[in-house]
Amino acid sequence: METLLAFFKAELLGIALWVYLASLGAIVAGFVGKKLVNIIFQRLQKLTAKTAVEFDDIFISALDKPVEWGVALGGVFIALLILPLPEEPINFAQFVSAMLSSAALVLMVWFCIRLVDGITNWWGKKAAQTESRLDDQLVPIIRKSLKAFLYVIGVVLILQNLGYSVSSLLAGLGIGGLAVAMAAKDTVANLFGSLVIFLDKPFQVGDWIEMSSVEGTVEEIGLRTTRIRTFANSRISVPNSSFTTDAVNNWSQMKKRRIKMTIGVTYSTPSTKLNDLVIAIRQLIADNPKIRNDFYLVNFDNFGSSSLDIFIYCFTETTNWGEFLQAKQEFMLSIMDTVESMGLSFAFPTQSVHVESLPQDKGVLLSQRPR
Repeated sequence: METLLAFFKAELLGIALWVYLASLGAIVAGFVGKKLVNIIFQRLQKLTAKTAVEFDDIFISALDKPVEWGVALGGVFIALLILPLPEEPINFAQFVSAMLSSAALVLMVWFCIRLVDGITNWWGKKAAQTESRLDDQLVPIIRKSLKAFLYVIGVVLILQNLGYSVSSLLAGLGIGGLAVAMAAKDTVANLFGSLVIFLDKPFQVGDWIEMSSVEGTVEEIGLRTTRIRTFANSRISVPNSSFTTDAVNNWSQMKKRRIKMTIGVTYSTPSTKLNDLVIAIRQLIADNPKIRNDFYLVNFDNFGSSSLDIFIYCFTETTNWGEFLQAKQEFMLSIMDTVESMGLSFAFPTQSVHVESLPQDKGVLLSQRPR
């Protein structure tokens, strides 16, 4: 025993051997504790998986790795406290303390980032179940923004913990940020425009929109521009700031599509036949499953220059352009069949010429005819 005690009291570089062994034991205890924490969190994850609330699963999953490595770092910290670190010419104890504090800040930022990933992943699954596509694009933007913010906060806190002057750094960043904002005011306006699009949702990807001189289908909504595929198959990039000032007509949000036309029959049509034609067209609308019958107008509307005009106003059930054109064509053909079956005719532009008098001598007329 005396020999063993003498061995432990033996010094290496001015430090007793038992101090080295105690430091090693603290490090081993830290990594053993890391393994135990891993087992505990595995049990916790099984318990939280049985609950109906999903946030506890997200919280435990985000917390497990930072806590595991926190326990391991705690063992290293205790080991360094046991060792008599020199203070001159360099204060190693203060340096190690600052590094361990910085490591603790890194673990905290790591936990927050994992928590943001978990929450945004859960939000992304919920967004995928909705009909809107804007929230699907909003989730990755919020994830990246929050993570960038956490990285910046973490770097600032670590620099402050290491003794750097953060106030002067922040002041410099503020002045530089103001200069950048003044130089990139259009970009900032576009970013606010994208925020308006995501919050107000005037349209989403796949919608047919029209604004000022641009009309087409929305292909992509970015942070700076929105890309629209025109009907000429070209792609236009519209700055998002335009959507905060210009009116946007979203044709895809139509609940029904309008048919508005005027047909004309000849003036030789009797009034009874004209009234029967109006009634027949109304019946065509009522019997057509592709045309809404909750509201429509069919009336004799005008004495035209060469026709008796009937005004037709109704709506189709579909808002799809191709289906609308097909329904409109079928409706117009049925009107033509009805007009023909009733023995009536569509009018076309005509003009009557009245001659007040003619010369009595036919020879004069023949001499004046064109040759």
